[in-house]
Amino acid sequence: MAARGATGPLASRPLALSAEDDAPATRDPAGRPWSDTPVSTLSPGDRPLDVTRFDVETAAETIRPYIRRTPVMQLEPGAFGVPALLTLKLELLQHTGSFKPRGAFSRMLTAEVDDAGVLTASGGNFGLAVAYAASVLGHPAEIFVPSTSPAMKVDKIRGYGATVHIVEGYYAEAYAACEERAFDTGAAFLHPYDQPAVVAGQGTLAAELSDQRPALQTVVVAVGGGGLIGGIAAWYAGDVRVIGVEPDRCPTLSSALRAGEPVDVEVGGIAADALGAARAGVIPMGIATRFVSEVVTVSDDDIIRARRVLWETCRLAAEPGAAATLAALLSGAYRPRPGERLCLVICGANADPSDLGD
Repeated sequence: MAARGATGPLASRPLALSAEDDAPATRDPAGRPWSDTPVSTLSPGDRPLDVTRFDVETAAETIRPYIRRTPVMQLEPGAFGVPALLTLKLELLQHTGSFKPRGAFSRMLTAEVDDAGVLTASGGNFGLAVAYAASVLGHPAEIFVPSTSPAMKVDKIRGYGATVHIVEGYYAEAYAACEERAFDTGAAFLHPYDQPAVVAGQGTLAAELSDQRPALQTVVVAVGGGGLIGGIAAWYAGDVRVIGVEPDRCPTLSSALRAGEPVDVEVGGIAADALGAARAGVIPMGIATRFVSEVVTVSDDDIIRARRVLWETCRLAAEPGAAATLAALLSGAYRPRPGERLCLVICGANADPSDLGD
């Protein structure tokens, strides 16, 4: 079934779902709610659990004491030369400088965590979030980080008291090393984007945004593995257009949608540390086939330009991945209708800002 209003890859290569697969599934085969389901491997299994608006609401109540309600910025008509009414959701002001603590707290607060603690594989932002959440909740944490991650992010992870394992390569290599460690120790594994509690936690951004800006028509979201766009799309459930933006050197979700299933992609480019998942998540992809309207790609040059524009016009020091949403507008990859009420999610700030003044 094609996504509502889909264009491009979503319309041409929809994911085939049976009637059974299309039905919401908030419980595992044993009848437990997903929040109580132990996850000991890195994948959600052959029958991934769905995430619904109710799950996002539940996650919002669970994590409320631990996260910031980040502000929105209403821009003047015609800002950036775009004929839309633009709002920026400033999630770069969240704890640790990205949206990731929402999912980290959601998973950690609903998992069984013993003395072995928690672990994850991350290019940086989710590792920061897990390290921070673990320090707040008093759990030991191990973070497997690819050698391509910025030193600034790695140092900040260590600053939260987590043990850092640097693995040569990209996210896929760190993921494999983390998987082996998870089986050896029995520590609670937190997947950056393919566990229901994580996706629901990331979706709390949209629940918050719908209260701050209830009349939005479109939300534009940067995409890596898909946890953020999956949670946002699950919340809006087709009531608001959700547009995904990927770097053309990390096209995980668009490649998955064309293939009809998650596939491995080559990862590279300026935003690889944040958006460089080697394959899209099964859970986010299932949500995207129903509720994501379009996925577009932007170049590194587009992202660099957008990052500079955010700084020069709004004094926002966004990281490259977070600037991808504006890059979609400036490059014409997504062309809003005149007067369209549109929100760009500015999802992270974990990059060295020293080059912004050049």
